[in-house]
Order: sequence, then structure tokens, then C-alpha cells
Amino acid sequence: MTSSRSTQTTDGETAMRQAAMATFAAAETAELRVALESMGSTDAVEIRKPETGLVMVRGRIGGDGAPFNVGEATVTRCVVRIASGETGFSYILGRDHEKGRLAALCDALWQNRDRRAEIDTLIIAPVRQRLAREREESRARTDATRVDFFTLVRGED
Repeated sequence: MTSSRSTQTTDGETAMRQAAMATFAAAETAELRVALESMGSTDAVEIRKPETGLVMVRGRIGGDGAPFNVGEATVTRCVVRIASGETGFSYILGRDHEKGRLAALCDALWQNRDRRAEIDTLIIAPVRQRLAREREESRARTDATRVDFFTLVRGED
């Protein structure tokens, strides 16, 4: 059964949801748990309990070469439905079943237009800020070890 809600999503909204889901997957379990607890009642029915399996990771040399199998990665997936009818999905790297369930719950709540701003404020914005800060710290550590090479040309050659 397809809801009219899912058939009326725009490409922009799909891209926003994909970005939100990526943020939920990158969040720490504790970040998701604390934010959802602060939101109050966020009960959900598990459509597919968290389960762990393997997926094949593919790559391309130079980004555009022939695809090849890099190896396998452990992934946990979960599907939940909240009382208002939205169904949330999650696929996360690793074996953290709690994080898989919490990420799926966040996805379902994000789809509910009445809860979206709350999810954006309590989860998405802080996680993105933390990730940006960590990237900047990593970049600064890398820049501190950078060596600039230069070549001198001798006039005798």
C-alpha cells in the first residue's frame, strides 16, 4: 500500500532526506539517543528488527575506471514505523543494533513535517557541526606535517 505522501515527494526533498539519512548514519549512538530522549515520546513499531550482514564494496581506479570489488563491509539495517504512518530506514556501517534502530527512528520522524524542524535542530545541525569540526582538526593535523618541495635549477647543465 502506497501512501499519497510518498508519491508526492520532490527530487529536492529526496535529496534532503538522503542527506539527513547520511547524517544519522554518521552520528554517534549517544548523540541520537540523547536527542530522541529529549524529544519525549518517540515510540515506533519495528517492521524489520536491526540485523547485521555483509555488503560488497565496489570501487573504480581513478574514479572512472572499470569497477572492481574492494572487499566486504559489515552493515546493520533496520526499518521502523511511527504512529503517524511514516516508515524510517537505516543502513549503517558496523554492528551497532541500537544505532541502527535510532537512525531509522530519526528518518521516520524527519519525514513527518510536524517533527522535521525538531530533528533538524536537535540532531542534524549538531552532528554536522561536530563532523565539520573533526574534519577541520584532521586537516590542521595534516597541514602541520606538510612539506613543500622545490627544485633548484643549476646553470651549468
